[in-house]
Amino acid sequence: MEGALNSWNRLDRMPEPNLPVNYPRKPGCRPAPEDNPFNAWYYKVDIQGADSGPLHGKTVALKDNIALAGVPMMNGSRTLQYTPEFDATVVTRILEAGGHIDGKAVCEDLCLSGASFTSATGPVLNPHDATRTAGGSPSGSGALVAGNIVDMALGGDQGGSIRMPSSWCGIVGLKPTHGLVPYTGICSMEMTLDHVGPMTRTVSDCAQLLEVTAGCDGYDPRQPTSCSVPSYTNNLTSDLKGRKVGILKEGFGHPLSEPDVDCLVMSASRTLEQAGA
Repeated sequence: MEGALNSWNRLDRMPEPNLPVNYPRKPGCRPAPEDNPFNAWYYKVDIQGADSGPLHGKTVALKDNIALAGVPMMNGSRTLQYTPEFDATVVTRILEAGGHIDGKAVCEDLCLSGASFTSATGPVLNPHDATRTAGGSPSGSGALVAGNIVDMALGGDQGGSIRMPSSWCGIVGLKPTHGLVPYTGICSMEMTLDHVGPMTRTVSDCAQLLEVTAGCDGYDPRQPTSCSVPSYTNNLTSDLKGRKVGILKEGFGHPLSEPDVDCLVMSASRTLEQAGA
């Protein structure tokens, strides 16, 4: 045991990295019910980033497992309520790109549900139909974007959490390649599963937010020692010649699938085919 304890002691003596907090802010507040129609906000803030940049003029919500210095965080659970002292890397990058952070979006209890009713702050409502689930775990992120409350949001994904609320709320969500976007300063579930990515109303906004947040930060062990970030926005094109699109046959026509959803997905696949795929 002595060797193991000495290793732990050396780890304890290492200086803790201090992430920057560069943009002034106040702690914000819990919104009143009339200012929270989908119960999708956990905390409202008003943090303006740089005077210019690719996200200037864009409003952004953060899933409430992402550290925002000076602003309470609970990760959807009464068992985890504290106020971070630093900004997650993705927060710093959004602010440096000119984004305006409007608040923390409700997430499911410890991010462990794919529905939208387990958060300690109550169910998140689907903006299209309040009797339906918004999906989870970044349920608030999906509802705020779909409800035109913010332009874009960040979600986390370990097992579908960006993709499910994006699908059920009718927005664009992307689970990035593992390690592409730094997870530094975000509540982890399991390092080999942790992803953070964009949730937006348009593909162009999705590409823009990914472009701003992607790249190595030198802290996150999920990332390679170096990684290049292409211009995703410049690569957007309607010409799909030479591209191959996979369709999961098992996802259609089974007892739990909905025929109208099957039809819409297959219709979208034909649109891709017409574009050259």
